[in-house]
Amino acid sequence: MPTYRDEAVILRTHKLGEADRIVTMLSRRHGKVRAVAKGVRRTSSKFGSRLEPFMVADVQLYQGRSLDIVQQAESLGSYGADIVAHYDRFTSASAMVETADRLSDAEATPEQYLLLVGGLRALSRGEHAPRSILDSYLLRVMALSGWAPSLGDCARCGAQGPHTTFVAQLGGLVCSADAPAGSPRVSERAVALLRSLMAGEWDAVDAASATDTAAASGLIAAYAQWHLERGIRSLAHVSDDPGGAR
Repeated sequence: MPTYRDEAVILRTHKLGEADRIVTMLSRRHGKVRAVAKGVRRTSSKFGSRLEPFMVADVQLYQGRSLDIVQQAESLGSYGADIVAHYDRFTSASAMVETADRLSDAEATPEQYLLLVGGLRALSRGEHAPRSILDSYLLRVMALSGWAPSLGDCARCGAQGPHTTFVAQLGGLVCSADAPAGSPRVSERAVALLRSLMAGEWDAVDAASATDTAAASGLIAAYAQWHLERGIRSLAHVSDDPGGAR
């Protein structure tokens, strides 16, 4: 059977037998990959630490029938230690890799890989508040998957904005005529923050108030979980403090 090489982000692992692990990765060119890493739980393993969640590695794999086999792994981004040392970074990173794992294989594109690597790198360096990095990632990964929320015109009828009602089930902002009864209104500042998070306008994101950041985070979480059709379990552990510790 052939071997192949690729860059990959480690999404999750679980034990197999006494010394092995099954590693789920998002690779740059081969999409999501599940592979067995033999002997990595032994202290003598040469590359076990390179195959932990949040790490980025150059891996060589042997193509198997159901699971591939990891033959080599060289570190490209050692983000794990700096992430797990901070609770807010760890929970945000956990939600990011869980989301990446939930997306179907058809959506695992090179752009998805690069977006996740960039988010984990930013978390490890403390470049912005962890919750803001997570929120920006969720908005962008939804857009890359074909589910970009409408943040201008009405998501249902196309009526020109501005609108102040965001309904996840309808695709984003909707006009007053299409908003279901009792839908909560969103401030113009929170809507502007959603646009900044989508565009990566970090000066505006970092300057946003705690109230607006919390409002935007709630909308983004609802929107992402609606399209993934089930909850992102890690989000339950992400701090409610939108500023977070950097």
